[in-house]
Amino acid sequence: MQATASTGKIVASALIPLVILGGMIAFLFWPGNDILNFGTPLPDVTVERIEFGERLITAHIRNTGPETVDIAQADVNDRIRPAAIEPSKTLERYGAARVVIPYDWNEGQPYEVGITTSDGTRFAGSVEAATMTPKPDAGQVSLLALLGTYVGIIPVLIGLLWLPFLKQLSQGKYMFFISLTAGLLLFLGIDAVVEANEISAQTVAGSVGGAVLIATVTVISFLGLLYVSERLVERNNQQKATIAGASSVALMIAIGIGLHNLGEGLAIGGAMVAGEVALSTFLIVGFTLHNTTEGLSIVAPVARQKPKLAYLALLGFIAGAPAIAGAWIGGFVASPIASVVFLAVGAGAVFQVVYAIFKFAGGKEKLLSGPVVAGIAAGMILMYLTALLI
Repeated sequence: MQATASTGKIVASALIPLVILGGMIAFLFWPGNDILNFGTPLPDVTVERIEFGERLITAHIRNTGPETVDIAQADVNDRIRPAAIEPSKTLERYGAARVVIPYDWNEGQPYEVGITTSDGTRFAGSVEAATMTPKPDAGQVSLLALLGTYVGIIPVLIGLLWLPFLKQLSQGKYMFFISLTAGLLLFLGIDAVVEANEISAQTVAGSVGGAVLIATVTVISFLGLLYVSERLVERNNQQKATIAGASSVALMIAIGIGLHNLGEGLAIGGAMVAGEVALSTFLIVGFTLHNTTEGLSIVAPVARQKPKLAYLALLGFIAGAPAIAGAWIGGFVASPIASVVFLAVGAGAVFQVVYAIFKFAGGKEKLLSGPVVAGIAAGMILMYLTALLI
């Protein structure tokens, strides 16, 4: 009986502040209450994506303002055009619509699509070079899968071939390459955050809070994968702790890189839709050089063990294959917010892997040793130089 009474007090103590807070909010929005009746809420419509079809331009828009808006008209390059708005010209907050504009556009030309609301406010989105938007048919799916394989799976598998080299290194040189791995991943994490912020600034409405969203998702991703990583290590008994620890670090590196490559695939697919990426040999070579170093990151922790070939191949697939999925998502169902979230998840995953590498390599006691400092610096510089080729 006492336990029941105690539970009731705990529940009541948790609910009372919420009830008081709810009452305050209800009072503020009560009909006739003019406490908040000041200022004029401004509309905000975001053009999230522009697609080009057969004599058609389609703009995907979203109401990111505080109140409901009505779409009055659309224009292309400042010339008003007839348009169909689907499913409705009235958009509730965060409601989305497709604005379909009959237009005989020209390949490679720049276009700006304007959307004007009923109060006369105009919002616009632009494309630097128009190109036919790919449809999810067998040919396009295959093309994006091939591109994802070239920039994701193959470079990572090539990087795994450094295993025999790493096995022959002395302890000091081995620590250098472990730290090189950490430097490579640090660069990837920072690059993911920078890219997410660029996408957020260009295509995500301010009301969504892109920068805060990136920080939140990055931290949650880091903590979530840190928890999973610790559980993986704890499952193994004490006799196999070293081997299991190395394998767990390698697995988490592969997962972190895979999440990063998912974001990279999103960027590739989205750029193809926008006509901003030429599928040239130079681009493929650039991505290959950049991502080959990721294979080195995966194989470095297990260089002192004897991993099976099938296990290494699995790690390479985990790290590289998400580039294919990302290219499909970016090419067919891209969303700026989804791109930002995926990149932030990848950043958090990469930062968690860096933490795991340092813990595996000896913790803070060895962090300031010469090989470690040199390895981190070399890794970041190497990734920067290969990134210049993309």
